[in-house]
Amino acid sequence: MKYRRLGKTGLKVSEIGLGSWLIDERTSEGNNAEAIVDRAYELGINFFDSANSYSKGTAEVVLGKALNKYPRHSYVLATKVFLPMGGGPNDKGLSRKHIMEQCDASLKRLGVEYIDLYQCHRYDPETPLEETLRALDDLVSQGKILYAGVSEWSADQLYDAVCLSKKLNLHQIASNQPYYNMFHRNIEKEIIPLSEQKGIGQVVYSPLAQGVLTGKYKPGTAFPKGSRASNQKANMYMGYVLKEKQLQKVEKLKGIAERNEISVAQLALAWILRLQNISSCIIGASRADQVNENVKASGVKLCTEDLQEIKLILDY
Repeated sequence: MKYRRLGKTGLKVSEIGLGSWLIDERTSEGNNAEAIVDRAYELGINFFDSANSYSKGTAEVVLGKALNKYPRHSYVLATKVFLPMGGGPNDKGLSRKHIMEQCDASLKRLGVEYIDLYQCHRYDPETPLEETLRALDDLVSQGKILYAGVSEWSADQLYDAVCLSKKLNLHQIASNQPYYNMFHRNIEKEIIPLSEQKGIGQVVYSPLAQGVLTGKYKPGTAFPKGSRASNQKANMYMGYVLKEKQLQKVEKLKGIAERNEISVAQLALAWILRLQNISSCIIGASRADQVNENVKASGVKLCTEDLQEIKLILDY
């Protein structure tokens, strides 16, 4: 496993991280979730990402218990705040009240004394940015969090946060967690150039486009039994990545993967890691063996010819 700095901080995270959005009561039965975390840790993953809203706190509880057996200094634990955690008017958002209360709640569920990376799950237009940034800065000063990050903030929102933090002499945002993969490349135009300039690292989620970039879905054929796409509820959120033209692109990518003696999934992850501003790719897993394949993408270098061919396929 290779490691990269989180933005301009001194914190190093594994190129492949493990997300816990797939962890719920079902995956925690029979210690399956713990087995997934154990396998990830054994293979060198040190970056584990969660959120208070994942299964309404269950993911944090399960992840915390799974990591409890390991030395606290040996892993980087990230979680998030913003989405509703109740029906009250102050049970969501990025107000000082909600941030402070949810940080304490996450610490309790995770069973730790501090959170390495505490992220704003979305931008809150109803709360003054200064209020949010001061709350995060106070959590750093209190030792409850070590770094602050955001998720899915626009380039303008990131720029405003950086400028305001500098003006108020607050700790700067260390990272952004955007949706990024071969089929969704919006951050390349503005967010990555700005982040490179301001020292903000990307910890991207859904790098395999919800499993489409593993190559398991074939053009013109039924979805594999038991796959995410075969689940009607999950299928609703997979959007355009399941369209025929995208599946045809995946088929074309297989030739490049075979030439490099790697899987399509490893190719997709290595392609993302071609950018130095990417600090980590956050994968999900419902079985421990899925982690084995994905970690092998760390350290894979694609040649110029491969990258050019990939570009032609994706842009077609």
